[in-house]
Amino acid sequence: MAKDALVSEDLAQKFASEKETPYLRWVHGEGLDIISAHYVQNLRTVELKPWARRGGKGVYINHEASRTSNDCYVCEIAPGGKLAPQRQLFEEMILVLTGRGSTTVWNDAGQRITFEWKAGALFAIPLNAIHQHFNGSGQEPARFVAVTDGPPVMNLYEDSDFVFNTQHDFKQRFNGEPDYFSAKGEQTGFKLVTNFVPDAVNLPLITAKERGAGGGHIRFNMAKGSMNSHISQFPIGTYKKGHAHGPGAHVIILSGEGYSLMWPEGEKPRRYDWEVGTMIVPPNMWFHQHFNTGTTPARYLAFKHEVVSIRNGQGVPKAWISKRLGGDQIDYADEDPAIRAEFEAELARHNLQPKMDTAYQQELETLPPKAA
Repeated sequence: MAKDALVSEDLAQKFASEKETPYLRWVHGEGLDIISAHYVQNLRTVELKPWARRGGKGVYINHEASRTSNDCYVCEIAPGGKLAPQRQLFEEMILVLTGRGSTTVWNDAGQRITFEWKAGALFAIPLNAIHQHFNGSGQEPARFVAVTDGPPVMNLYEDSDFVFNTQHDFKQRFNGEPDYFSAKGEQTGFKLVTNFVPDAVNLPLITAKERGAGGGHIRFNMAKGSMNSHISQFPIGTYKKGHAHGPGAHVIILSGEGYSLMWPEGEKPRRYDWEVGTMIVPPNMWFHQHFNTGTTPARYLAFKHEVVSIRNGQGVPKAWISKRLGGDQIDYADEDPAIRAEFEAELARHNLQPKMDTAYQQELETLPPKAA
């Protein structure tokens, strides 16, 4: 994608009514704001409003490019408080930002399980399972961020009573298994099939040299859902290769300090500084690149819908494949020299040295030839 292809106000007004959707009307009916930004400095401190139906506080954070596929919200539970029970005909993945507590999940057949969580925990809600979140502290609030595929469901049915009050157990998704939210999992390649990760910040990763700079990577399938997520980490003094993909990835910084560059093809990169708790949402097919300028490894979690992953015929996301081969990843050898210079200057301001020479050399040894 090149530029945003802006048109005259007259033409834009002819399509204005089509921007209003059943999903947007529902969010506004909940009494909540939508932050339509692709950068939020810190999810742990973003301002929330009372959410009467849920019994907590919340805000939705959705860049317009992702609203038709998936959404994101932040929710807070008061000290000693709890949210109202809820079920929904869409999937949901949750990262606990602050605090500790527990969640109870049950179905119409009567199977009920409860598990505990704390900051850094990652889990998914089984489709249409009834669930309720509890704050385990009487002194401090608990806050989480969630990504769902609710927008297409709300837009399809335009009936919140149907979406939130349909009695049906998807037994293949959840049938009251006692160990459903244990930390067990089955791993094949990069993919870990699990329903609960107690500590996403320290979860062991798999080497992913294809993304550059000796990084680690792991992908999740949770609650047998269609949405997916992954964690990536890269070492001190390094940065990842620039790449582009479809809309809807919500990138949340779990550890480290640094910045990201994002840009539509053909335009100058825009810089976004980050810290633990920052969220970045790359718009559709914008190139983006992440840089570690801190004194610890940098790690992020990306919640996303499958529409993000534009894949080749082998099932490999094109964001992992060199542009020289028809993919959407920029090799270090082909990046704008200003990107490397900015990174080195930023490290120097922190009295740090880049550790990219090995990554540059390893890439040259396997670099595909440029297309004629």
